[in-house]
Amino acid sequence: MPYKEKKVEKLYYSIGEIADMFNVNTSLIRYWEKEFDIIKPKKNKKGNRFFTIEDINNFYLIHELVKERGMTLKGAKKKIKDNRDDTVKNLELVKILKEVRGMLIEIKGGL
Repeated sequence: MPYKEKKVEKLYYSIGEIADMFNVNTSLIRYWEKEFDIIKPKKNKKGNRFFTIEDINNFYLIHELVKERGMTLKGAKKKIKDNRDDTVKNLELVKILKEVRGMLIEIKGGL
């Protein structure tokens, strides 16, 4: 049986890496961290922030609500607080549908 190497995922991501993932400035990441209590990065002695996968998922949720759907920060906070599970499920469905749409467009281009 051939050896299969496991994909190694990082445990912590820097603020710059997070900003690049979402194509935003690091100042916006710091602002969202301050505004939303669901984001809790680890900090070292120098004060550098290190974000976990859970934080990245929370950033995705916030980014989708604020940037993609155009909600205000107050509205996004209320939606996350009142109905987090349904919001996460809806965003997962939207993500899957976007992937399917992309595949269909790719197939159409190949015809």
